[in-house]
Amino acid sequence: MAWIQASIEADSKIAEKLADALMEAGALSAAIEDAWAGTTQEEPIFGEPGEPVDRLWSQSRILALFAHDAEVALLIAAAANACQQPMPVFTTERIEEQDWVRLTQSQFEPIRISDRLWITPTWHEAPAPNAVNLQLDPGLAFGTGSHPTTRLCLQWIDAHLTPGATVLDYGCGSGILAIAALKLGAGATTGVDIDPQAVRASSDNAAQNGVSALFCLPDDTPPTQVDVLLANILANPLRMLGGMLANHVKTGGRIVLSGILAEQAEELSAIYSSWFDMDPPVFDEGWTRLTGTRRQTV
Repeated sequence: MAWIQASIEADSKIAEKLADALMEAGALSAAIEDAWAGTTQEEPIFGEPGEPVDRLWSQSRILALFAHDAEVALLIAAAANACQQPMPVFTTERIEEQDWVRLTQSQFEPIRISDRLWITPTWHEAPAPNAVNLQLDPGLAFGTGSHPTTRLCLQWIDAHLTPGATVLDYGCGSGILAIAALKLGAGATTGVDIDPQAVRASSDNAAQNGVSALFCLPDDTPPTQVDVLLANILANPLRMLGGMLANHVKTGGRIVLSGILAEQAEELSAIYSSWFDMDPPVFDEGWTRLTGTRRQTV
């Protein structure tokens, strides 16, 4: 079976409404992307929880999928009419049926973090059998090693984690940081996330990697202090959670923060300097890793 994919140019003010109208008119799917993606005019969009951000690009493109025998022009016209908009400019192409699972898997290769640490999808042979290989599949949960923020944290764990150190991974997502820490010699390790699905995924991923950690929701976090606290979340929650996170770190213990844009590094470092002696920030593709050492509490 084949499908027809329509590429429709749309202003950001109408793109979301038009995509919904296309679904109502009979499209099988409708996705919105940057019309300038892959060019020098590509427009990066970053958002923060709780902050009102226009999540669409100034010039958007809707990719709508239709059945092979659909009257695409008529359906697009009906959707535009429902939005009280003129007929948009669009192009179409035929999409042949494929083995989408195999095609998707072929796009994800093992990720090298360092000479001794790799992230390898379960369907792929380990490229460095003698290295520490984390088995994680893309798309199961946030944090499978491809994003700079995860990579920055993994590189710190690989270079600085002391064997036997206790670890708290706050905002664990897929559990990748906790799992990496355990496979690199950490002691008792806890992962915390606000999403029950992330807690379940982390537990499953840990079992798949042959390690064991406590994964739980925030209210179930043990009232203990650890040697290393990892928090790869976002700047807005990190602003609010500073005191709480600091209370979980032993005097002389280390904190590792990421999910922070480069332009937010100075502000976040200043906030955490209330409790930690902060190191210079480390940057990767516009993102930041901040680290610090817990000072003696008075």
